[in-house]
Amino acid sequence: MSKNDYNAVFYETLSIEKDKDITKLKYQDIEEWDSIGHMSLVSNLEDKFQISFETDDIVDFSSYSKGIEILKKYKVEIK
Repeated sequence: MSKNDYNAVFYETLSIEKDKDITKLKYQDIEEWDSIGHMSLVSNLEDKFQISFETDDIVDFSSYSKGIEILKKYKVEIK
């Protein structure tokens, strides 16, 4: 999968301007990535990549980069 697909989910779900660097973004760094935003992000990633996160992975999904790491577990390579 394309990094653009992954990024698009972040930009759209968390209402981030497309010119912002999100690669160092962490949970609760911005107001939009609160607990509700987190569940929306997880849900939209599940829809986009046709996977279902385990509960532990939802809890561990604490940053942009951690999300890429977790997706590898589900055979989703972000390139």
